[in-house]
Amino acid sequence: MGLIMTLIIGGIVGWLASLVMKTDARMGLVANVVVGVVGSMLGYWVAGLLGFVAVGGIARFLVALGGAVLLIFILGKLGIFGKR
Repeated sequence: MGLIMTLIIGGIVGWLASLVMKTDARMGLVANVVVGVVGSMLGYWVAGLLGFVAVGGIARFLVALGGAVLLIFILGKLGIFGKR
């Protein structure tokens, strides 16, 4: 059940991040899930480096969303989600 919830929440986080970064038209369901899950891990890692501990559901969701936005930004700079 934990894996299913991770994939569902990762998909939502990835989708919201793609809306923020305006890459939604270029990303499908699988890309949204991957960006959401990997971006969440990136967000928690960066937050840990900065000394921020996300306590509570909203803070954890915002850290995950921030990480996914950062991941899309990095992928865009690498040309993976380049302008069309």
